[in-house]
Parts: sequence; structure tokens; C-alpha cells
Amino acid sequence: MDEHLVWAEISLEAIAHNIRTLRKATSPQASLMAVVKADGYGHGAAQVARTALACGAASLGVARMEEGIALRTAGFAAPILVFGPCLSSHIKDMIRYRLTPSVYSTDDALRISETAMTTGKVLPVHIKMDTGMGRLGFTGQSLSAPAATLRKLAALPGLRIQGIYTHLATADQPDKGFALTQLRLFSNLLHQLETEGLRPPIAHAANSAALISLPESHYDMVRPGIAMYGIQPASSMDKEVFPLKPALSLKTKIVQMKTVPAGFSISYGRTWTARKPSSIATIACGYGDGFPRLLSNTAEVLVAGHRAPLRGRICMDLSMIDVSGIPHVRPGDTVTLIGRDGREEILAENLADTMGTIAYEIVTGLMPRVPRVIL
Repeated sequence: MDEHLVWAEISLEAIAHNIRTLRKATSPQASLMAVVKADGYGHGAAQVARTALACGAASLGVARMEEGIALRTAGFAAPILVFGPCLSSHIKDMIRYRLTPSVYSTDDALRISETAMTTGKVLPVHIKMDTGMGRLGFTGQSLSAPAATLRKLAALPGLRIQGIYTHLATADQPDKGFALTQLRLFSNLLHQLETEGLRPPIAHAANSAALISLPESHYDMVRPGIAMYGIQPASSMDKEVFPLKPALSLKTKIVQMKTVPAGFSISYGRTWTARKPSSIATIACGYGDGFPRLLSNTAEVLVAGHRAPLRGRICMDLSMIDVSGIPHVRPGDTVTLIGRDGREEILAENLADTMGTIAYEIVTGLMPRVPRVIL
């Protein structure tokens, strides 16, 4: 392995384990779409996609057209659904790279149809229904009387309605009431479409949390994201009941050691001052790498199997830690910011809890300048 000042280690074995675990929990009639948007949640989209497809995934999901093009350019032939919106200028590339767009309004469908007609191609699409997320999707009359909407869309030239889906807003919450309300609305919608002979072949609703805790949400396809990477989609979920393996570790190096006297302050703003002589190590990772500044003076890292607190404000490229009492620490030693060292472990979820956010933000926030080292 080339030596780096800061790097993220990605365990494909952990991702494979997680995919197999999720596949086993999925209803037999449902396929699995691996969601690899945001560069595979910061883990590297191509290697995650390759592992997922080898372990039972049938298709891939991304947020933006550019992400889908990158996968096609890397040689992936599996179906790729683009969840997010596409501009009119994007549609020809969607057709060229065989990407499947989401349709979330009649105007959206008309734009895609008009462009598809000019190319002589028929583009498969998935219809997005907003059953309560309040983001993208058909609402109102389209939910209460979906047959009229689907009939209108199905009549547009250049479109083939391959799928229909919704997104659950609270599947990761202990109270499943609203998620069940969304699923009832979606199931009623599908029943109406089936009665009219208009139900698309693929209906889907299950994100990671729903796949694990709401088997009635599996329909024809599930689309896990965060759970593939070994991160529990909700803090209330029992890690023992549904074991996942974290796939990402974030590591850096100590670049300088110094002993500071009592009264000596550390970093910008002098937010930490030593109360006694302290051994301070400077590490080569900061918020410019995606190690959040909000962790300043609150989080810990691992050095030689021991916990060491952050001291002072995290800088763009460097941070300082207190290694007082940890023996034999020297420049060049490895420091673990996320991951395991000996008996100690720091999870992305732990950092997220410290910041009052979610682990998604931690792993997707790692910057491109942090090399991903594949294990």
C-alpha cells in the first residue's frame, strides 16, 4: 500500500457481507437495487457496485445522471435508475447511456417524451409518487385516482413505464405509524392500477430501514443504501438482531509531537488551554478532508489502542490530539478517526451523535483528496 498522510480504508468483504445479509432478509419475489449515489456514500461507487452485483444485487441506483454515466463508462451493464431530476439538456445523454430516469410530474414526462421522439428511441422510466415525503413526485389527484395519470403517461410516445415507486419519510423512526400510512396509500394505488391493467412491472418503496423492519414494503424491489455500508439506518435498531459490518475506516498519521506547559493554548480561537503539562500530537487530517470542525474539543480518536481527545479547533488540514498518558507515541504513528484499533472502536454513528447529525453526512462528507484504499 502506498503511504498516505490521511486515507480511508474500504472493506469489500464487509460490503459483501452486508449485501448478502440484506438479500437474505428480502422477500424472495423482490429484487435488490444497490444504491451507490454520492460515490457509494463516500466508499467509491464503482467498487461498491461491482461487489453488490456479485453478491445478489440486480440493478443500481444513483441520484444524478453524471453518476450513472460514470458507472456506464466504467463498464457496468446493469440497469441504472436515476432518482433525481434531469434537465432537458440531459435527456439525450440519458438515452445514450441507457439510464432510467424518474418521472415526477406530467411536465417532466412530456419533456422526456419529446426528446425521445427526436432520437427514435423508447426510454424506460419509473414514476415517482409522493405519498408523504414532500420532495419529488406526483401528488393529489394522481394518488387518489392514479389510473388516469398512468394512462396519460403510458400514451406518450418514447416512454415505457417500467416502474413506480415512493419514498418513506419515517421508516427509520421507532414509531412506524406514518410509514405504514404511506405504504397503505401506495398499496391502494397499486391495487387501483392493477384493476385497470396499468400496474407497472416493478413497484418499490423500501429503503434500508424499511427493508429491515417493514417486510410489507418489499413489493417487487428493495433499494438499500446506508445499510450496505455497514451503518445502521436507525439508532433504535438492534445491532445484534441485524448485524452489519462497517466498511469504512478513516486513518491519518501523527506528523509532530510536542509537550506544552500549563497555560498553553491550542489552535484557532484558543478554545482549549492546557491545565497541566500535556503531550500534544498534530495529525494530518482536518475539515478539508471531511473531518468535521464541529467535532472540535468534543470527539476522540484512537492511538495505539487508546482513546485520545481532540484539543482545540480542527483546522482545514490538521488537528491536535492529547496523547498524555499513552506510552511510546511518536511521529509517523497511525491514528484512527473512524474504525477499530485493538479493543476500541469509533463508528461513524458515534461522530454523528456527537455532532447531532446522521452517519450519512459523515461518510459522504469525506473529500476526494482522501484516497480510498481498497482492502
